Amino acid sequence: MLDLVIDARPAALSPGFAVRRILPYRLRRMLGPFIFMDHAGPVHMAPEQLSALDVLPHPHIGLSTVSYLFGGQVTHRDSLGVQQIIRPGEVNWMTAGSGIAHSERFEDPATLAGGALEMLQTWVALPEADEECAPSFTNYQTHKLPVFTEPGVWMRLIAGNAFGLHNEVRTHSPLFYLHVVLQPGARFGLPQGYPERGAYVAKGLVEVSGHTYGPGQLLVFTPGIDPVLVAREASTLMLLGGEPLGERFIWWNFVSSKRERIEQAKADWQAGRIILPPNDNKEFVPLPQDKTRPAGSGSPPPQALS
Repeated sequence: MLDLVIDARPAALSPGFAVRRILPYRLRRMLGPFIFMDHAGPVHMAPEQLSALDVLPHPHIGLSTVSYLFGGQVTHRDSLGVQQIIRPGEVNWMTAGSGIAHSERFEDPATLAGGALEMLQTWVALPEADEECAPSFTNYQTHKLPVFTEPGVWMRLIAGNAFGLHNEVRTHSPLFYLHVVLQPGARFGLPQGYPERGAYVAKGLVEVSGHTYGPGQLLVFTPGIDPVLVAREASTLMLLGGEPLGERFIWWNFVSSKRERIEQAKADWQAGRIILPPNDNKEFVPLPQDKTRPAGSGSPPPQALS
């Protein structure tokens, strides 16, 4: 029933911002079109220390970044001139396509509203036909994301189609992404009709086929099997998956179906051909050096930014 259980590993978005990295994983590079997943926080700190969390302007190609918050707020700025604050329950969907740079700043004391900052960021690889599309950005507020409830279950559809729900979030391939909250004893399944499906345990404990799984674990399920997840305590899950897109190469913040496109993106960033956000262009993340393996080998250097 379970193909694999992936335990999150420690990583860093910035010198002061530790995260749990779930994807990519050496035994599982992608889940449907999802090629990257980080869980940051909960972060508790004094407001005067917030700048230590900042993720400076950095580039992307060939993917969409999806930011989703449980708590706090983040200010996004990008090459298109967009400046957008994202709050809990909203979705920031940025499609990099041919190339974009963006930053994520934690500059408002409201970042720690409620006492903690906690966020998930995933990357969704693009189909080959869309890898070089024009960059775009959209913020989807909570009223545009359908919610379903029944006794013991609360669920928000972040993107895609699942359980008869759909929304306006623009995707490029068949997928699903859900935020699910289960009360103790509640039972829940996975969306049907997708060949690759997984459940990330953000909080709590869930049981599957007599085995219990906890925070920081991504459960990857066997295709064609319809498991039942039972909450052994109040639990928060992120369900995700979809149609696979085929092999993708990932290096730092670049994703592509072609090795040579990764090399071009590296050269473009070094040469300044991917412009910085016009309202955040005084500093940036330089291209890292990968001293461990040939560039474009499909593995990221030690630090990959969101």
